[in-house]
Amino acid sequence: MAPKHFLDIDALDRKTLRAIIDLAATIKRKGRVPKSLGLRAGAVLAMIFEKPSTRTRVSFEVAMHQLGGQTVVLSPQDMQLGRGETLADTARVLSRYIDAIMLRTGPHTTLIELAANASVPVINGLTCQSHPCQVMADVMTFEELKGPIEGRTIAWIGDANNVATSWVHAAVRFGSKLRIASPREFAPAPELLAWAEGEGADIEVGEDPLQAARGADCVVTDVWVSMGDGDEKKRSAALRPFQVDGAVMAQAAKGAIFMHCLPAHRGDEVTAAVIDGPQSAVWDEAENRLHVQKAILAWCLATGRRGAGSLATGSLGPKRGRSKRRSGRANARGGKR
Repeated sequence: MAPKHFLDIDALDRKTLRAIIDLAATIKRKGRVPKSLGLRAGAVLAMIFEKPSTRTRVSFEVAMHQLGGQTVVLSPQDMQLGRGETLADTARVLSRYIDAIMLRTGPHTTLIELAANASVPVINGLTCQSHPCQVMADVMTFEELKGPIEGRTIAWIGDANNVATSWVHAAVRFGSKLRIASPREFAPAPELLAWAEGEGADIEVGEDPLQAARGADCVVTDVWVSMGDGDEKKRSAALRPFQVDGAVMAQAAKGAIFMHCLPAHRGDEVTAAVIDGPQSAVWDEAENRLHVQKAILAWCLATGRRGAGSLATGSLGPKRGRSKRRSGRANARGGKR
């Protein structure tokens, strides 16, 4: 049986994604994974970090241990990749030792090559292109606090980075509306928007944060400068008008929530009054990384090479709508964080 990889939200169908979200909610509520999934006791997850992390490492490590498994943490210094061993060979060898691999890296091509050569499930812990685990946790958080996300409006304010890319994927798969406000040089890639439009998504892109937030059920942002980004002063100057503050949140719908994947820089992308205020859902959001990643691991391991059992599925039919682009000046580029 081919391994079940979790590489991107757009790589999975709506039914599977809904099943993972529902399982995460069940795990959180009951505090355990259903025995019917048939997870093998003592399964081992290899975690490869080419980019450092706080939340990704801790949440995956705790998740695996609470599932009854173990983890092995690998950094570039622990591996032979820098001394000539190919990524393909590394994937083949690790597949003989462990049950799944989580990779947090820069180039998305590294993730794809690893998955192509691994005979165990590979999970995207973050690349410069996307951050699917984070946005799955965001969807879970939204539905906990606001109900089904289908047909609801999400506003993304600021750099349309890798997290924003995964939000575009989520808008297509879960049927939410997405409003993006970013400087033209940090807008989503045109090919990403073209794909979403072809899928019938309701997505608007512009350069006015107040307009994007108007009537939104949730406002989301991210840091202005991430690891590997150059010219911090130039980026910060371009993004300064896109700070999420009280004026932006005032445009959102009554009862709207605010989310941020963290780490946050108060006074830059968000004010302290917003992130520490009553509309902030960031701590629930951070916790839900743990529960969503348990569900992702359960899905991978229950249906993977060494796993048994099956993952019960549900359904969520997205509302098809028009994809509108207010700005045709988006530039293709990679994400960050």
